[in-house]
Amino acid sequence: MIKVLFRVWPLLLCIVFIMLGNGMHFTLIGLRGGIEGFSTAELAIVTSGYFMGFLLGARLSPLMIKRVGHVRVFAALGSFMSAGLIAFPLLTEPWAWTVLRLLLGICMSGIYVTAESWLNNAATNETRGKVLSAYMIAQTLGIIGAQGLLTLGDAGTSVLFMCASILVSISFAPILLSATPVPVVEVVRPMPLRDLYTGSPLGTVGIFLLGSAFATQTGMGAVFGTQIGLTATQIALFIAMLFSGALVLQYPIGWLSDQMDRRKLIFGAASLGAASCALGWLTSGGLWPLMVSAFFAGGVAMPLYALLLAHANDSLSTEDMPAASGGLVFTFGLGAILGPLVTGLAMQGLGPYGFWLVLGATFCAIAFYALYRMTQRAVTPVDETESYLGVLPTASFVAVEAAGAWAAEKAEAEREADVEADDKS
Repeated sequence: MIKVLFRVWPLLLCIVFIMLGNGMHFTLIGLRGGIEGFSTAELAIVTSGYFMGFLLGARLSPLMIKRVGHVRVFAALGSFMSAGLIAFPLLTEPWAWTVLRLLLGICMSGIYVTAESWLNNAATNETRGKVLSAYMIAQTLGIIGAQGLLTLGDAGTSVLFMCASILVSISFAPILLSATPVPVVEVVRPMPLRDLYTGSPLGTVGIFLLGSAFATQTGMGAVFGTQIGLTATQIALFIAMLFSGALVLQYPIGWLSDQMDRRKLIFGAASLGAASCALGWLTSGGLWPLMVSAFFAGGVAMPLYALLLAHANDSLSTEDMPAASGGLVFTFGLGAILGPLVTGLAMQGLGPYGFWLVLGATFCAIAFYALYRMTQRAVTPVDETESYLGVLPTASFVAVEAAGAWAAEKAEAEREADVEADDKS
């Protein structure tokens, strides 16, 4: 593992710094938006702008890489992102913030595609799983650390936005000074949603609903905290608990995923998420019950993403995985665009606790649909399923495709080893 990390440490360090800056900006939007008097509906549109940009960037970045190369795309997008972060306190209008968020979504999508291409190229078949796991941990730690940095300044000034911009700017030094060009990213046409749904109904519907839940948590969580009167430090802790739960629960859920019917685990995880939302709604703002709710609601959301991807891969051939990866990422993005808009309308009409109502209803929908699918299709034997790898919802189609290929190779190797062991016995 040490040798693997030594080969990719510049990339991982780059990702940590990028996520520190991006994680700060996500929470700052809710904090500063409240200070500026933006309505919940306006902040919901601003939040959705990022995910619109993310989808657009997933299509544009491979074309840009093909024309000018990874290094130039990486540096250019980093420059635009740094400039965009500084512009937020200068242009405090909802329409301007929506445009800036659209720009940042495009930039982050392209940065992910580029970084994940480098990571994938640096890994071998034997090390790819470890490299991807390290990459996901670096992302999560960066987002959690960003919440701590928010306590060092005042969201009502430009200081924190400037700090986020600085972190993003310096993050590119390790990778630009050490990375070498890699083959151009090949874009496979995403699988049509109808074919994707036919192959894996639960994977497709679940990914869409989870996109809504994830965007609601990360985009509207700070808005919710502002509206119920939490301090900036408490809001930062609330967001940090969402991602801390994912860091803690990812591996237990991953282990269970390889031991049982994944549909049952999806049902159980989504049910736990719904129960956590009910706790947050019923406790009416008690600080520590709120933190417990955030820990488990966020803790199941990210493992659910990897679970649903693994379940979808169980139903697909290896040849279909690249196209399916693009289709699933697109489906997730559609849900992520709609989630904050629905939540914003609910919070506008029902008050701040509409946040928990929409989030809980989304988890319930995933749980009930998983329960329904158990009655429609026979269970896939555990020894015929693909291996689980904890892919985060923030990953681009490059990491999703690489994780799917790794899972298929690992599962096939394990099946061959079992056959050999049976033959010897």
